[in-house]
Amino acid sequence: MEGFTDNRPNKNPRMKHLFIGALALLVALHGGAAYGQKAKQKQKSAAVNVLANDTRVFKVDPAIDVQGVRFKNRFGIELAGHLYMPKGYEASKRYPAVAVCGPFGAVKEQASGLYAQELAARGFVALAFDPSFTGESGGEVRSVAAPDINTEDFGAAVDYLMRLRNVDVSKIGLVGIGGWGGMAVNEASVDTRVKATVICSFYDMKRLFADVYYDSKSDDARYEELRRLSNQRTRDAQTDTHEVTGDNLDRIAANAPRYLRDFQAYYKSARGFHKRSVNSTGGWTKTTPISFIGSPLCSRVGEIRGAVLIVQGEKSHTRSMAEDIFKRLNGSNKELYIVPGAYHIDLYDDMKRIPFDIIDRFLKEYLK
Repeated sequence: MEGFTDNRPNKNPRMKHLFIGALALLVALHGGAAYGQKAKQKQKSAAVNVLANDTRVFKVDPAIDVQGVRFKNRFGIELAGHLYMPKGYEASKRYPAVAVCGPFGAVKEQASGLYAQELAARGFVALAFDPSFTGESGGEVRSVAAPDINTEDFGAAVDYLMRLRNVDVSKIGLVGIGGWGGMAVNEASVDTRVKATVICSFYDMKRLFADVYYDSKSDDARYEELRRLSNQRTRDAQTDTHEVTGDNLDRIAANAPRYLRDFQAYYKSARGFHKRSVNSTGGWTKTTPISFIGSPLCSRVGEIRGAVLIVQGEKSHTRSMAEDIFKRLNGSNKELYIVPGAYHIDLYDDMKRIPFDIIDRFLKEYLK
């Protein structure tokens, strides 16, 4: 199809719940070939394939054309994506484009695909993709995350979009859901090609791993956590394995906090389950928190000059994280929209709660 062609020339019970939450949601929780050695080696054309074996968990809009694509990031890891074309697509036109990813532990067949499909219906070229080491994307070891590599995944998605002849390269934005909101603003802080960024149901993964919710982890508690992670790394090295957390969402008690039960209701039921989703099956590697505790994330958001919209549920357990990030943004082109009555998970797939009209208006205002 012409439109897809390349255009390049603790003991406290409450704390225990909070810790389990950090574990369950993210690290489900807690716990590729390089381009070559030549400095100016030419990149290969990204592959495009008709979407086969469609396993998307949301209601598919047959009016939206979507194809499977593959492209590489700067580390040589091949990423898998679904490219959604605008409704009424015309090959002679150039369109604004967005790269969409998240939540943390999800795949493109889940929430990010739903967002991409809806934005395509509103006139955008939208690319939903699987992060490195997850889903259909490449990278070994599997089910691992790191802020630098995952931020680069967003940059690689922008690279891919800029190579499409039907994309206006001056009108590119990002949409990050959940923990990928942090990756999105991280990329926006270093990539001047990004003109607008939307983050929904924001999760600050570094803050969560390093400090737990509400910054409630003490220095001593963090040290004990690092000691546990170091011991785990030693066990992994001695056994030549990378132990995973297991299906923690299967073990959520009936009296667990609402947000944990909501995660379970989404990832472990027909509503949102996907066999390739880290949060639906298996869990993250137990050492995944190491990179987030030791590396910066969102450290330069105050320098972002592109527009940023933060969308957060009124009753989301991470609302304070979203409000804190908003305060750190210095531009006059920032917006915070609180969805009345909405919880964190509502903004994954509830079409009555996700304010697509707000998101659409914002993107069209700043990608013009």
